Amino acid sequence: MMTTGSAQKQPPLLFALKSAADFGERIARHLGQTLQSHEERDFEDGEHKTRPLIDVRGGNVQVIAGLHGGDGQSVNDRLCRLLFFVGAMKDAGAARVTVVAPYLCYARKDRRTQPHDPVTTRYIGQLFEAVGTDGLITMEVHNLAAFQNAFRCSTVHLDPYAVFSQHLKSLAGDAPLAVVSPDIGGAKRAELFRQALENDLQRPVSKALADKQRSLGRISGDLFVGDVSGRIAVILDDLISTGSTMERVARQCRQHGASQVFVMATHGVGGVSSLANLMQPTIDKVILTNTVHQPPDFVSAMSDRLTILDVSDVFAKALEG
Repeated sequence: MMTTGSAQKQPPLLFALKSAADFGERIARHLGQTLQSHEERDFEDGEHKTRPLIDVRGGNVQVIAGLHGGDGQSVNDRLCRLLFFVGAMKDAGAARVTVVAPYLCYARKDRRTQPHDPVTTRYIGQLFEAVGTDGLITMEVHNLAAFQNAFRCSTVHLDPYAVFSQHLKSLAGDAPLAVVSPDIGGAKRAELFRQALENDLQRPVSKALADKQRSLGRISGDLFVGDVSGRIAVILDDLISTGSTMERVARQCRQHGASQVFVMATHGVGGVSSLANLMQPTIDKVILTNTVHQPPDFVSAMSDRLTILDVSDVFAKALEG
């Protein structure tokens, strides 16, 4: 647990904003704690306020919040609400405030690829620092190096690989597996997971890499390297938005002889907009974590093709230290 000074003398105060109410309850149960009370009030003109309903002076505060859009709130709504809440905690005398953001918004734009591009990952870091955030815990950012360079406060980066590995172990049985990166940028992520999976299964797991080029909103790329023939191809990425990349790579895996194709990502941010691609017959299963709440229409349409894995215990262990 990240604590300093007087905050070490008392147990942490755990809050969960409405954007992460269920996830927060799960973390609290793992920790054997109770979520502290707070108020989230909306005003008629669209403004809002959020405040703790307990005394936080001198306390070590941990705030769980969802930073994906949904339930009538945009990403910006939720980010602004969280920032103001952190600021209110510091104004009320909290010794330390740690933000727990299972999905970190705006992390995809981490560098300039065109003239005058924004570098939003860095701007997000500056916003959190501006309101006095002492620490941030998140899972599977788009670019780990960019994330680490963007924040000057304490950060903890988590991954779901152990959870994914255990699920695949029960799902695939003795079938041969291959971990596939959908683009060159994700090759390191796929290799780290492949190694973790190989250690867990105690047998070789092959790998493959697809090429992706994005221009004017269109995705192309025909290069595919690796061995997936006769294997279950597990396409791994940090997130799924429209699902177009996953569908394209799934077709490539089938063309190269994959027996089945599992699509696996930490954050499912696309919701119903990804259905057209994820429901294609080239994809057998879609496996996500619960870092992003999935809308009922998406879950219903995907039916037994979809599996959502709980990673709240991974966050709970990080908070425990």
